[in-house]
Amino acid sequence: MIRISEKTLKDLEFTIVLNHLAELCNTDYGKLKALKIIPLPTKEKLHISLQQVYEYKSSYLHDSKIPNHGFDAIDKEIQLLGIDNTFLESFHLKKLISISVTTNELLSFFRKFKELYPILHKTSSEITFTKEISNLIETVVDKFGEIKDNASSSLLIIRKEINEVQGKLNGSFGRDLSRYNGFGYLDEIKESVVDNRRVLAVKAMYRRKVKGAIMGNSKTGSIVYIEPEATLQYSRALSNLKYDEREEVVRILKNLTNQLRPFTELLQDYQEYLSDIDVISAKTKYANRLNAVLPKISEERELTIKDAYHPLLFLNNQAKGEKTYPQTITLDPTSKIIVISGPNAGGKSITLKTVGLLQIMLQSGMLIPVHEYSRVCLFDTILTDIGDNQSIENHLSTYSYRLKNMNYFLRKCTDKTLFLIDEFGTGSDPELGGALAEAFLEVFYERNSYGIITTHYANLKMLANELPNMTNANMLFDGKTLEPLFKLHLGEAGSSFTFEVAQKNGIPYSLINKAKKKVARGKIRFDKSIADLQKERSKLQKVTASLKSKELKAQEEKERLDKTNERIQQKLESYQELYDSNQRMIYLGQKLNEISEKYFHNKKKKALIDEFMKIVQVENSKRKKQTIKQQKIVKAKEKRVVNEVEKKVEVIRVKKKEEKKKEEKVAAAKPKVVLKVGDRVRMIDGKSIGTIDSLEKKKAIVNYGQFTTNVAIDQLEFVERKK
Repeated sequence: MIRISEKTLKDLEFTIVLNHLAELCNTDYGKLKALKIIPLPTKEKLHISLQQVYEYKSSYLHDSKIPNHGFDAIDKEIQLLGIDNTFLESFHLKKLISISVTTNELLSFFRKFKELYPILHKTSSEITFTKEISNLIETVVDKFGEIKDNASSSLLIIRKEINEVQGKLNGSFGRDLSRYNGFGYLDEIKESVVDNRRVLAVKAMYRRKVKGAIMGNSKTGSIVYIEPEATLQYSRALSNLKYDEREEVVRILKNLTNQLRPFTELLQDYQEYLSDIDVISAKTKYANRLNAVLPKISEERELTIKDAYHPLLFLNNQAKGEKTYPQTITLDPTSKIIVISGPNAGGKSITLKTVGLLQIMLQSGMLIPVHEYSRVCLFDTILTDIGDNQSIENHLSTYSYRLKNMNYFLRKCTDKTLFLIDEFGTGSDPELGGALAEAFLEVFYERNSYGIITTHYANLKMLANELPNMTNANMLFDGKTLEPLFKLHLGEAGSSFTFEVAQKNGIPYSLINKAKKKVARGKIRFDKSIADLQKERSKLQKVTASLKSKELKAQEEKERLDKTNERIQQKLESYQELYDSNQRMIYLGQKLNEISEKYFHNKKKKALIDEFMKIVQVENSKRKKQTIKQQKIVKAKEKRVVNEVEKKVEVIRVKKKEEKKKEEKVAAAKPKVVLKVGDRVRMIDGKSIGTIDSLEKKKAIVNYGQFTTNVAIDQLEFVERKK
């Protein structure tokens, strides 16, 4: 059973991640769920949650995108369905239709694409698919959320009567409006509406001349609003019908609400399902912002995260346009505990928090920003001691609080625990506090717990060096500038660069020397040796990187030269074959010429045939006998070569055709010149230039000097106009 305390979640700033997640939710219900996310209690639930997010993220790569899941919360509607003799208004019913249709669309989608989204389909298959809810409501409510006229026969009759009375009322009112306006009794606005009734805007001086009920007056008192006497009876009839209409609507809604009550539990399931999808969608959006992936979940005790980013730092730096440095770290049976040392502001604490926060996020069903080849195991407990935890309320000092925390660690640490301690052992006398910290660390080591600690204590660095399955590490610094490089280096302890940092910050050299004299010589030499080793390693790493770069370039150059040499060799061989073949043909030609000349002089056929046969025999002796199979291979080879040549020729032809088409397009785009007598022209695709002697209809007589010819004008290309 996985249990991670609230203190750990607070130390690792997991609540900030949840706030980011809530902002990406589309629904209020989803936001509430996102803020309540905690690490999942079992491996089975965790694997399902991670796969859901992974599948949802993969939907962005498919054409079949997951439908919309947005909805308005229906808590009020569910509450009303649970109370007898209550009914849902039309706007409530519209929300129920919306949530029912949205859920059914998702259920149908996952059923259709269950091979692409197996886990999301399995989850959705637990929800009942039914159109009965929407069908029941749609028989009563239209798409605008209004009660349909044909929801009942009584309602249809009442609304017809309402329309008739309304028509009579409007007609009567219109007649009175025209009559009194003609008398000049009405104000410029002529009419208004009071209590949903049309009234005449009568000038106050004429109010006694207009018969009807006074409904009010303007603020200045210059206008009196009167409903004409003729329309009063229609208004009363209309009010009665409106009352009857409302009574019938309430009866219809009550009946419909009673029909919907059996679906109350299903509607709650719909709301829960859609809000779960909303959280999965938000996790996917957050994963896309972080370039997060699903690493391999290992059954072995192995935590290897490559190129890991702290999510909050990454987003913060991204907003500022600054670079974030990734970290690579491994915890396994050969390296159960890592002790990180080195100067402050080098990234020790952020490395610690990165490992912890990513583990919490993963165990809460979220993808994490690491390299896809990372491997992660699961922990039952994650313990943290990060920052200054001085308690004012409990009157505990920092060290007292930390000791209390260490006591809690001792009770909880097992072989399935990950502990993260920042500045381990601080808060007390360095020697005594360091000794106690060493004792704690030995206990954690003996219990096979995995952990990362940061410290400046030399005895903890030495302990990590002595124990076989504990590893020293340090954050790299530039030896000259003492600027942090934000890279974790495993295998060596780091110097605190205490005096070097002091000198860099302007502390007088005499004061630094005085401080050095107060410290044991062995301690200074030990720290200096570590610092020197770090500087040397930094130099070596730069040299190694440079050599590797040069080696890669040299390898690439060698491969390029090898390919060039191979092509040249092939060409030389083909040229040699061609030369040999040509020489043989020349030799045979000369021989044939000699025997032809002899025959020309002596006319001896027998001697001619003998000479010719000798040449044929000599040539055949050079040829190797080939089996039918070998002949087929040779012919196939020749055929392949011919095909390749033909393909190349075809490519050249296609290119030429395309070029010709382009030239024709360019030519067609050029404005055509109207040819005149005396213009110098040439035939399209021709070279000879002539002069137009005369033009008739669509033909021209062109003079080329030695001859003239009759040519169609559209076959001529303008060269130059006669000056």
